[in-house]
Amino acid sequence: MTVVETIRWKRTLRTASSERLLGLIGERDAVAVDLHFLSDGTAAGTVTVLDGGGIAEREIPALLERIDEDFLPGIDLDERHGRGGVHFTVVFARSAENFESAQRT
Repeated sequence: MTVVETIRWKRTLRTASSERLLGLIGERDAVAVDLHFLSDGTAAGTVTVLDGGGIAEREIPALLERIDEDFLPGIDLDERHGRGGVHFTVVFARSAENFESAQRT
C-alpha cells in the first residue's frame, strides 16, 4: 500500500459549490484540499501538501488522481479521454493553522 492510499479524509467545510478537506496519515495532518465546482462542469482545486506530513513530491501525481477519484465524480483529471476539467494548484507549506475572526459581543 502506498502512502497516498493510506490517507484518511476529513471534510471540514462544504458549500453548494465547494468543499474543504483535510487528509491525515495516521494522526498527522498531511494535506489540505480546497475544491471549487464551477458552473461549466469543471473544477479547480488548491492542494496544500504539509511538510512533515509524509507525502513526497514524487507522490503528487498519485495524490491528485486520488482526489479526482474520491471527490470529483464525472470530472476527469485525464483530458486525453475528452472529459478533462480539473485544474489543481499544488502548494508546499511548512505548517497550517486555523484562524477565526473574534466574535462580536
